[in-house]
Amino acid sequence: MDRLENYRNAVKTFLKQYADTINQCPQPGVEVELVFDLENDRYLLLDVGWAGEKRVHHCIFHFDIKNEKIWLQENNTDIEVDQELEEMGISKKEIVVGFHPPLMRQYSDYATA
Repeated sequence: MDRLENYRNAVKTFLKQYADTINQCPQPGVEVELVFDLENDRYLLLDVGWAGEKRVHHCIFHFDIKNEKIWLQENNTDIEVDQELEEMGISKKEIVVGFHPPLMRQYSDYATA
């Protein structure tokens, strides 16, 4: 399996596993949505619906695959994504934390871009 396909499978597996965990305790009126844009390599996990009279549209995770790296664009959990991906054979040097400022990325164990 080539690297790009490995990245795709790892991200999809991670998001599906997390979605399954959330679905074990569903919030009434709110759906968990997996969005896999395979053409542009964008992958999201969202909460969408209504909590009473309040609209819910919340991005839990957002990944992109670009420039031969996995870009973590959003993580609104306390989960250490790198540990989960490392168990699937993805190193920190193959992950860009896109929500960190570019100048700060050089001080982490992750890829800079």
